[in-house]
Amino acid sequence: MTARVYQWRTGNRFELLIDGDNFFPRILAALDQAIERIDIELYLVDSGRSTRQWLDVLQRVCQRGVRVRCLLDAIGTDGLSRSERRELEQMGVELQFYNPSSLLSGHRLFHRDHRKLFIIDDRLAYVGGTGITDPFCQLDPETGRTPWHEQMLEVEGPVVEDWADLFERMWQQGGQRENRGLSAVRRVHVPPVPDGGAGHGRVSYIGAREQKEVVVSLLAALRRAEQRVWLATPYFLPSWRIRRALARAAKRGVDVRLLLCGMTIDHPPVRYAGQRFYTRLLKAGVRIYEYQPRFTHLKTALVDDWVSLGSCNFDHWTLHWNLEANQQAVDPDLVQAVAESFEQDFAESDLWTLAGWRQLALWHRFKIRFWGQINRSVMWLFGIPR
Repeated sequence: MTARVYQWRTGNRFELLIDGDNFFPRILAALDQAIERIDIELYLVDSGRSTRQWLDVLQRVCQRGVRVRCLLDAIGTDGLSRSERRELEQMGVELQFYNPSSLLSGHRLFHRDHRKLFIIDDRLAYVGGTGITDPFCQLDPETGRTPWHEQMLEVEGPVVEDWADLFERMWQQGGQRENRGLSAVRRVHVPPVPDGGAGHGRVSYIGAREQKEVVVSLLAALRRAEQRVWLATPYFLPSWRIRRALARAAKRGVDVRLLLCGMTIDHPPVRYAGQRFYTRLLKAGVRIYEYQPRFTHLKTALVDDWVSLGSCNFDHWTLHWNLEANQQAVDPDLVQAVAESFEQDFAESDLWTLAGWRQLALWHRFKIRFWGQINRSVMWLFGIPR
C-alpha cells in the first residue's frame, strides 16, 4: 500500500485530557454514545477493572448494532485473558491482532503496533499514549492519582477523517505477521506548518513500510525553533540526529527542556542508559527535569506554538521497530493547555545542573556505564544507528 503524507486540515477542535481519571471516563462515555461505528487501535490491554468497564460499554453498543473493530497488538495484549478475548468475539467485535508471534519470528517479533487510537463514528477521536490498564486508568487510593501520568487528546473536525484513513489502511492489512526488516529514516516532504491561526491539525505517523515522518517532522520543528523546545518522553534514548538538534537549539538561545522519568519507571535500565547523554546536553544548555511523583508516560513535544502528542517515544527502539501515530496541531488554546501541563510537571521534577551532575555518586555512574554499554551492544547487534 502506497505511503501517504497527511496534509494540514483546518476547523478542528482539540482538548487536552490529563491522566486516566479524566480521559478514561470521557472515552467510555463517547464509546457508549456511538451510533454507527467504533474503531480502536491499541498496544496495551491488561485484564482488570478498566478492561471490565471497557468490555461492558462495548457489549452495550454491540447490542444496539454498532460496528466495533479492534486492532490490538499481539504482544502488548498478552495480559488480556482468553475468556475476555472470547467475550469480545461473542459480542460481535471484529478482532485482529498485529504481528502474532511464531517459532520463526526471529527479530521480526520486535515489530509492534504501539499506536493508541479511538475513533467514534468518524467524527470524534482520542489520540495519545494510554493503554487499557488499571495503572493508566484507575486512581491509587493512597495517592489519589493514577500510578501512570498520561495525556490524551480529544479531537473533532476534518482531521478525524485522516485518523479513520490511517486505521483503515492498517485494518486492511489484517493481523498478519510482519516480514519486513529494519527501515531507515528517509527523506520525506513534510507539509509546512501553518503560520498562526487556530484549529490546524494533521496526522503524523510511523508505518510498517513507509517513511518515518514523525521523526522528520520533529527534526524540522527543532531546526526552526525560536523560543522554546519542551519535550516529554518516558524512555530517553534519542538518535544522534535528535540529540544534535536539541543541543544546537539550546546553543542558539532557545529554551530547551526535557521532561524525563525519575526513579519511578517501569524499565530502570533504560533510564540509566539514556543518562549517558546528559553531560553533553547539559553543557549545550539543555535543561533536564526528572519527574518525581510517579511514572510519567507522556509523549509530548511543544516547539514554539507547534504541538505533537501521541504514542511516539522518540527513542531509537521506537523509531526502528514500532508503528506510531501523533496528532500535530497549531492551536492557541491547545498550546496554552500543553504549556501549563509542562509547567506543572516541571514544578514536580528535579532539575539537573551540570555541577550537580558532575557530583554523581560512583555507583550511579557505574550503572550508567554498564547499561549504556548494553544499549550500544543491542543497537550494534540490530544495526540501529546511534
